Amino acid sequence: MAAQLRFLNPRTISKPPGYTHVVEATGPGRIVYIAGQLGLDVGGKVVGQAGDFRAQAIQTFENLKAALAEVGATFNDVVKINNYLTDLPAHLPIFREVRDMYLDKSKPPASTTIQISALAREGALLETEAIAILPAVAERNAAASRRASAKTASAKKRAAAKKPTKKKPAKKKRR
Repeated sequence: MAAQLRFLNPRTISKPPGYTHVVEATGPGRIVYIAGQLGLDVGGKVVGQAGDFRAQAIQTFENLKAALAEVGATFNDVVKINNYLTDLPAHLPIFREVRDMYLDKSKPPASTTIQISALAREGALLETEAIAILPAVAERNAAASRRASAKTASAKKRAAAKKPTKKKPAKKKRR
Protein backbone atom coordinates (compact mmCIF):
# COMPACT_ATOMS: atom_id res chain seq x y z
CA MET A 1 0.00 0.00 0.00
CA ALA A 2 1.36 3.42 -0.94
CA ALA A 3 1.57 6.28 1.50
CA GLN A 4 -1.66 8.26 1.66
CA LEU A 5 -1.44 12.04 1.41
CA ARG A 6 -3.83 14.63 2.82
CA PHE A 7 -3.55 18.33 1.94
CA LEU A 8 -5.15 20.49 4.63
CA ASN A 9 -5.67 24.21 5.16
CA PRO A 10 -7.20 24.86 8.59
CA ARG A 11 -10.00 27.45 8.50
CA THR A 12 -8.39 29.16 11.48
CA ILE A 13 -5.29 30.07 9.40
CA SER A 14 -5.34 32.51 6.48
CA LYS A 15 -5.79 30.95 3.01
CA PRO A 16 -2.35 30.35 1.47
CA PRO A 17 -1.48 31.55 -2.07
CA GLY A 18 -0.15 28.53 -3.98
CA TYR A 19 0.84 26.21 -1.15
CA THR A 20 -0.76 24.05 1.54
CA HIS A 21 -0.31 24.67 5.27
CA VAL A 22 -0.39 20.99 6.28
CA VAL A 23 0.49 17.88 4.27
CA GLU A 24 0.02 14.59 6.10
CA ALA A 25 1.62 11.35 4.88
CA THR A 26 0.57 8.01 6.38
CA GLY A 27 1.32 4.43 5.51
CA PRO A 28 4.42 2.67 4.30
CA GLY A 29 6.55 4.64 1.93
CA ARG A 30 9.85 6.27 1.09
CA ILE A 31 10.83 9.83 1.87
CA VAL A 32 12.96 11.44 -0.83
CA TYR A 33 14.91 14.62 -0.13
CA ILE A 34 15.94 16.66 -3.18
CA ALA A 35 18.85 19.03 -2.57
CA GLY A 36 18.40 22.68 -3.42
CA GLN A 37 18.37 23.13 -7.18
CA LEU A 38 19.58 26.22 -8.99
CA GLY A 39 18.95 27.45 -12.53
CA LEU A 40 22.01 25.60 -13.86
CA ASP A 41 22.25 23.73 -17.14
CA VAL A 42 23.78 20.25 -17.36
CA GLY A 43 27.21 21.86 -17.80
CA GLY A 44 26.84 23.72 -14.50
CA LYS A 45 26.36 27.18 -16.01
CA VAL A 46 23.65 29.63 -14.89
CA VAL A 47 21.03 29.76 -17.66
CA GLY A 48 19.75 32.87 -19.43
CA GLN A 49 21.24 36.32 -19.53
CA ALA A 50 22.59 37.86 -16.33
CA GLY A 51 19.64 38.58 -14.04
CA ASP A 52 17.10 36.52 -16.07
CA PHE A 53 15.04 35.25 -13.15
CA ARG A 54 12.37 33.55 -15.31
CA ALA A 55 14.94 31.45 -17.19
CA GLN A 56 16.56 30.42 -13.91
CA ALA A 57 13.20 29.58 -12.32
CA ILE A 58 12.19 27.36 -15.24
CA GLN A 59 15.57 25.60 -15.20
CA THR A 60 15.34 25.15 -11.43
CA PHE A 61 11.99 23.37 -11.76
CA GLU A 62 13.25 21.33 -14.72
CA ASN A 63 16.18 20.22 -12.54
CA LEU A 64 13.76 19.28 -9.75
CA LYS A 65 11.66 17.35 -12.29
CA ALA A 66 14.75 15.41 -13.42
CA ALA A 67 15.79 14.68 -9.82
CA LEU A 68 12.29 13.41 -9.01
CA ALA A 69 12.21 11.25 -12.15
CA GLU A 70 15.47 9.59 -11.05
CA VAL A 71 13.54 7.89 -8.21
CA GLY A 72 10.32 7.36 -10.18
CA ALA A 73 8.58 10.42 -8.73
CA THR A 74 6.74 13.43 -10.16
CA PHE A 75 5.72 16.77 -8.72
CA ASN A 76 2.49 15.06 -7.56
CA ASP A 77 4.63 13.21 -4.97
CA VAL A 78 6.16 16.41 -3.55
CA VAL A 79 4.86 17.30 -0.08
CA LYS A 80 7.21 20.19 0.82
CA ILE A 81 9.33 22.77 -1.01
CA ASN A 82 11.66 25.41 0.38
CA ASN A 83 12.47 28.38 -1.83
CA TYR A 84 15.26 30.89 -1.44
CA LEU A 85 15.11 34.08 -3.56
CA THR A 86 17.67 36.89 -3.63
CA ASP A 87 15.06 39.60 -4.35
CA LEU A 88 11.63 38.66 -3.01
CA PRO A 89 9.71 41.81 -4.05
CA ALA A 90 11.00 41.71 -7.63
CA HIS A 91 10.89 37.95 -8.21
CA LEU A 92 8.03 36.49 -6.17
CA PRO A 93 5.32 37.04 -8.83
CA ILE A 94 7.46 35.38 -11.53
CA PHE A 95 8.41 32.58 -9.14
CA ARG A 96 4.74 31.83 -8.40
CA GLU A 97 3.88 31.84 -12.11
CA VAL A 98 6.65 29.35 -12.95
CA ARG A 99 6.00 27.19 -9.87
CA ASP A 100 2.33 26.90 -10.83
CA MET A 101 3.33 25.48 -14.24
CA TYR A 102 4.82 22.47 -12.46
CA LEU A 103 2.79 21.90 -9.30
CA ASP A 104 -0.82 20.74 -8.99
CA LYS A 105 -2.63 23.92 -7.96
CA SER A 106 -5.47 21.90 -6.41
CA LYS A 107 -3.04 20.09 -4.04
CA PRO A 108 0.11 22.21 -3.74
CA PRO A 109 2.79 21.07 -1.30
CA ALA A 110 3.62 22.78 1.95
CA SER A 111 6.05 25.59 1.17
CA THR A 112 8.40 28.15 2.66
CA THR A 113 9.81 31.04 0.64
CA ILE A 114 12.36 33.44 2.05
CA GLN A 115 14.70 36.14 0.80
CA ILE A 116 18.41 35.65 1.30
CA SER A 117 21.33 37.92 0.52
CA ALA A 118 23.19 35.47 -1.73
CA LEU A 119 23.37 31.88 -2.90
CA ALA A 120 26.43 29.63 -3.11
CA ARG A 121 26.70 30.13 -6.89
CA GLU A 122 27.63 33.53 -8.37
CA GLY A 123 24.73 34.89 -10.44
CA ALA A 124 22.13 32.46 -9.06
CA LEU A 125 18.86 34.18 -8.14
CA LEU A 126 16.91 31.31 -6.56
CA GLU A 127 17.23 27.85 -5.11
CA THR A 128 14.45 25.34 -4.45
CA GLU A 129 14.61 22.07 -2.52
CA ALA A 130 11.89 19.43 -2.27
CA ILE A 131 10.69 16.52 -0.16
CA ALA A 132 8.63 13.77 -1.80
CA ILE A 133 6.79 10.73 -0.43
CA LEU A 134 6.72 7.55 -2.55
CA PRO A 135 5.55 3.95 -2.12
CA ALA A 136 7.93 1.59 -0.33
CA VAL A 137 10.60 -0.01 -2.54
CA ALA A 138 9.31 -3.55 -1.94
CA GLU A 139 5.84 -2.48 -3.04
CA ARG A 140 7.21 -0.70 -6.10
CA ASN A 141 9.30 -3.76 -7.06
CA ALA A 142 6.36 -6.11 -6.50
CA ALA A 143 4.11 -3.95 -8.68
CA ALA A 144 6.76 -3.83 -11.42
CA SER A 145 7.18 -7.61 -11.19
CA ARG A 146 3.39 -8.14 -11.49
CA ARG A 147 3.29 -5.88 -14.55
CA ALA A 148 6.22 -7.73 -16.15
CA SER A 149 4.62 -11.14 -15.44
CA ALA A 150 1.32 -9.99 -16.91
CA LYS A 151 3.07 -8.73 -20.05
CA THR A 152 4.99 -12.01 -20.42
CA ALA A 153 1.84 -14.10 -19.98
CA SER A 154 -0.03 -11.94 -22.45
CA ALA A 155 2.79 -12.21 -25.00
CA LYS A 156 2.86 -16.01 -24.63
CA LYS A 157 -0.91 -16.20 -25.19
CA ARG A 158 -0.65 -14.04 -28.32
CA ALA A 159 2.23 -16.15 -29.65
CA ALA A 160 0.31 -19.37 -28.97
CA ALA A 161 -2.75 -18.01 -30.75
CA LYS A 162 -0.70 -17.15 -33.84
CA LYS A 163 1.06 -20.54 -34.13
CA PRO A 164 -0.60 -22.87 -36.60
CA THR A 165 -1.27 -26.28 -35.11
CA LYS A 166 0.22 -29.21 -36.97
CA LYS A 167 -2.22 -31.86 -37.95
CA LYS A 168 -1.09 -35.38 -37.33
CA PRO A 169 -1.37 -37.60 -40.38
CA ALA A 170 -4.26 -40.01 -40.21
CA LYS A 171 -3.28 -43.52 -39.23
CA LYS A 172 -3.89 -46.19 -41.74
CA LYS A 173 -6.18 -48.92 -40.65
CA ARG A 174 -4.71 -52.37 -40.67
CA ARG A 175 -6.68 -55.19 -42.13
